[in-house]
Amino acid sequence: MAQLIKLQDYVSRYETDLYRYPSQFVRLKKQQWEKMKQHWENGDLPPAPPPSVKEEEEKDSVKEKLFSLFKKKEAQEDEPVPQPSDEEMLFEMEGNQDIHSEEELKVSFLNLLFDFQLKWASSTIMEKSYVDNSYRYDERLRYLLQRFPDNIFVMYNPVLKIKNAPVELETFLITPTGIWCLTFLEFEEGTAYIGSGERFWVKKWGDMESKVLNPLIGLKRMERIIHQIIRYAGVELPIYQAVISRNGYIDYPQSPAGIQFLDKRIHNEWFQQQRSSSSPIKSVQLKAAQAIMEYCQITSFKRLQWEEEQEVAEGDQA
Repeated sequence: MAQLIKLQDYVSRYETDLYRYPSQFVRLKKQQWEKMKQHWENGDLPPAPPPSVKEEEEKDSVKEKLFSLFKKKEAQEDEPVPQPSDEEMLFEMEGNQDIHSEEELKVSFLNLLFDFQLKWASSTIMEKSYVDNSYRYDERLRYLLQRFPDNIFVMYNPVLKIKNAPVELETFLITPTGIWCLTFLEFEEGTAYIGSGERFWVKKWGDMESKVLNPLIGLKRMERIIHQIIRYAGVELPIYQAVISRNGYIDYPQSPAGIQFLDKRIHNEWFQQQRSSSSPIKSVQLKAAQAIMEYCQITSFKRLQWEEEQEVAEGDQA
């Protein structure tokens, strides 16, 4: 499962320690899968709750119960001050009575893991961000996280601060061997897109014809920004550009060099290439991600518990 290191302008766990959390995620994911599989094989997963109508707040509280909090001390010889608690990946299955195979168990596990990823991509020990509920049902985000391997970092709709101005971009995949700038062109199944150098492309679906904004405009801007950032940071990692249309067809007779069009005909081949990569997470990959994240805008608020602890500490000092 790919790692969501940045989502929009939300505060991210990875921003606090990018060199720690990727390996921790892989370790925790493996531990929790083995634990959940063992419980399922032993038939001691908790029973499914009875169906009922609940308010949105109650649904959120149930989801919160999937995650357990425990204290983890991070000892530092030169820092005697106790470290705040961290949130680990400890959750239990809910509603297992329809799970009859290991494949179904994997799907349930990935769905829980998806929720956990949103948690790490929108909170730290001290801060949280309000998450737009649409991300929980975002099929494209699930596709990127649940179907790509652990060694790929995902930045989804990140907001970068360029020359003191916020710039919202689309999607980056930071892999051990390169950075993929991606834009998606997906509407109705079987839609055909006629590419050109104009501001708009022609979109054809059945007997209907309309215009869509040229996706290369945003794609080239992404590539240009990322190229400048990693070059300034001294990172040598190739940058690739691609337009993805998993359910449509792209026809661009005189397409510009350096851009791949991953439509319905060839997307799966590219996808399998990314999935089959067994390369471990590399230092140059971490360095590239760190360089980009330093430009990311953050909108968050302090956790209530952390504010209360700060007030107590300040009171004791007084």
